[in-house]
Amino acid sequence: MKKSYFAFMLVIALGLVLTACSGSKNSDTNSNTSANKENQFTTSKTTKEMVDGMLAKIEQPSLIEMTGDMVKQMYYFDPALLEEYTIMSPMMNVKTNEVAIFKVKDAKDITSVEAGIKKRAEDIQKTFETYLQDQYENAKNYKLVTKGNYVFFVISENADQFVTEFNSYFEQK
Repeated sequence: MKKSYFAFMLVIALGLVLTACSGSKNSDTNSNTSANKENQFTTSKTTKEMVDGMLAKIEQPSLIEMTGDMVKQMYYFDPALLEEYTIMSPMMNVKTNEVAIFKVKDAKDITSVEAGIKKRAEDIQKTFETYLQDQYENAKNYKLVTKGNYVFFVISENADQFVTEFNSYFEQK
């Protein structure tokens, strides 16, 4: 009983910390703006079009699309929170490269999606911590960017280039 209570309190505390920190996202976002202003970004592209466009410009190892139940297992949130998403992960477990865009239905769920993504990044880091040191370093340098109702996650040697491409798909209203 005490362990489950402690775990519950830890989850609540983590949620409060993430909520408090939600304004301090990756430096590539407008972290000095309010959540309402952040949601004023728009794009005419689907998540698939954006990911495909990025992968056409930025070479990556072989990636396959992650779908359905895999999302819930690997990212720790219910895909029902999403309007659409595209996740490309390594075909073989010798690379950490991953590219994902999530379009969240309701802005109130962005914090949950970001928390799940951070947990995913930690899992990848743990997998490679004692396995392939270069891939472990790559995984530690992941990028997480939120723009409007879109959350972008990338692990790549070219992560900064991916962020630039992701940002290029948006206009401010």
